[in-house]
Amino acid sequence: MGTYMETLAKHAKDASREAAKLGTDEKNKGLLAVAEELIAQQEMILEENKKDLEAAEEKGVKQSLIDRLALSEKRIEDMAEGLRQIAALDDPIGEVLYMKTRPNGLRIGQKRVPLGVVGIIYESRPNVTADAFGLCFKTGNAVILRGGSDAIHSNQAIVRAIKAALRKMKLNQDLVLLVEDTSREVVNEMMKMHGWIDVLIPRGGAGLIANIVQNSTVPVIETGTGNCHVYVDEGADPVMAADIVENAKTQRMGVCNACESLVIHAAAVEEILPRIAAKLKGHGIEMRGDERARAVSEDIIPASEEDWGTEYLDAIISIKVVDSIDEAIDHINKYNTGHSEAIVTKDYARAMKFLDEIDAAAVYVNASTRFTDGFEFGFGAEIGISTQKLHARGPMGLEALTTTKYIGFGSGQIRK
Repeated sequence: MGTYMETLAKHAKDASREAAKLGTDEKNKGLLAVAEELIAQQEMILEENKKDLEAAEEKGVKQSLIDRLALSEKRIEDMAEGLRQIAALDDPIGEVLYMKTRPNGLRIGQKRVPLGVVGIIYESRPNVTADAFGLCFKTGNAVILRGGSDAIHSNQAIVRAIKAALRKMKLNQDLVLLVEDTSREVVNEMMKMHGWIDVLIPRGGAGLIANIVQNSTVPVIETGTGNCHVYVDEGADPVMAADIVENAKTQRMGVCNACESLVIHAAAVEEILPRIAAKLKGHGIEMRGDERARAVSEDIIPASEEDWGTEYLDAIISIKVVDSIDEAIDHINKYNTGHSEAIVTKDYARAMKFLDEIDAAAVYVNASTRFTDGFEFGFGAEIGISTQKLHARGPMGLEALTTTKYIGFGSGQIRK
């Protein structure tokens, strides 16, 4: 008998071989069945989620993180809709990317295939459980999920519903496996399952991601924290700027694509910053700014050097005043985490400069950073938002969960 993780990994490896053989129609019907089952079992899921919420409140967890943990009928419907959208997307598996004929007549091409077993280690957000299953299932992968202890009841309930649907469709229930032992030792073992797990994807805070990147022997797709900025340029539309900053900061504060820092051109401070500050104050946002920002609004308190590089995930924002777009770009590239950045401007040349020179996975002109999301990008859902530069970058949909193999068609060729 192997360890707990070895047993899970063996089941997942066996299931992944079955997953790779599934046709598009089978996968789509499976996804739709799971979507129906989530709705059918929403009462059970919400009861289990309530246990996690009560435990979080007892521990004094901050409200923005409780929001990430909370489920509702609407959020369960969104999870189901995400699965329906994944079913409606083209299946990337089997796609031949190209085919070329060599001088000797050998035809060489490249084809998309599943990764195999995908391991996902994540915190707080139970919707990841359904999203991760759906994307992995559509791409012919088995998935091992290790959520945080704070969401264990919610995750167990969602996986129970997924497995019930797979059982009804006569599909292998080991296509989704939940690590129910939430101890740190099991996470450490999961990171060492090279040869069993083909790729690990961490989703969570900076500490979790750094630990996995530094210690895993399994290849890692690094999803990053989000110290995201909105830069309000000289001459920006005041109403648009205030609306974008308000949305980027307050629509959901405990998520990685929320704005954590406002950067504003000195020429726009007097006209636009009071308008933005009034909106943020209305949401109870604590504003921490430099000296020039504080001169405009008494509601802004002093910022420290540490504030410029902090992902708050809370009702706090830093505010930096700059004298040029070059200074704004330098500041953002110094302190950002490579996630999502936005400029509010009327000037086309400066918009293009910002797009070209900002180093991030997603860069926006006159739009909120909150759009960096697989659902919003039309992926149905996402497995995470990659801030690395190899294999995948930005919201990761179906293609990010595939690899390729070379295929060759000959007519008896031998190498001389």
